[in-house]
Amino acid sequence: MVKIGFNSPAAQKTVKDQKGVLLVPERDPEAATVDGGANSTGRCLFTLLGLAFILSGLIIGGACLYRFIVPKNKVFHGAMRYVDSQIFTDSPEIKDPYFLASEDVQFMGDNNVAMINVPVPEFSDSDPAVIVHDFEMLLTAYLDLDLDKCYVIKLNTSVVMPPRSLLELFMKLATGDYLPQTYLVHEDMVVTQRIDSVDKLGVFIYRLCAGKDTYTLQRRDTLKGIQKRSAENCHKIKHFENEFVMETVICEP
Repeated sequence: MVKIGFNSPAAQKTVKDQKGVLLVPERDPEAATVDGGANSTGRCLFTLLGLAFILSGLIIGGACLYRFIVPKNKVFHGAMRYVDSQIFTDSPEIKDPYFLASEDVQFMGDNNVAMINVPVPEFSDSDPAVIVHDFEMLLTAYLDLDLDKCYVIKLNTSVVMPPRSLLELFMKLATGDYLPQTYLVHEDMVVTQRIDSVDKLGVFIYRLCAGKDTYTLQRRDTLKGIQKRSAENCHKIKHFENEFVMETVICEP
């Protein structure tokens, strides 16, 4: 007797399903971890590069804006009210103890040079003058317009504001809404020697002093044995390059 067997439909379906299954190899967990770490590191690097690019753009843009937002060769007018401690102000005859100092300033050379024009004062014994502060040469030159003489000294960075701060001060003063009430500072200068050539003092001081008698200055408090100025010929220039007014006294022995 011969037995004839038949596969059930369920069994046939199982065989077909097994033949149709596509086996996908499993990934190594360690390799997956390495790939994920590499992708994360790459994303961080791209993010940092993007932030650095944005920050550099802001810095460069700010510098360009600072340079070009102020029109070149623009003249700013400023004024300050000040008290002179050497003048007796408790007298009932003096109703207003404040004096007024005014000047015009022009920034040149990518705003690294400030040229200040001090007009003829109305109620003062000081002289009109043109002052150049060259922040690249680190020099200051005074041209006394009454004497038609130039005086040169090292730039006093403890008194003269840095270029950007000085520009911001005069932009605020130029609006007319800001009139500070401040004080007067005195500084004494002594003429030391004559300068035969101004060629090496920078282009701006050269333009100011070329063809004029030019001398070097030194602060009196740095000179030993020179304290009196009774027998000297002295002239005053009142100006401001900070939030106070400066009276520069220049004396020739």
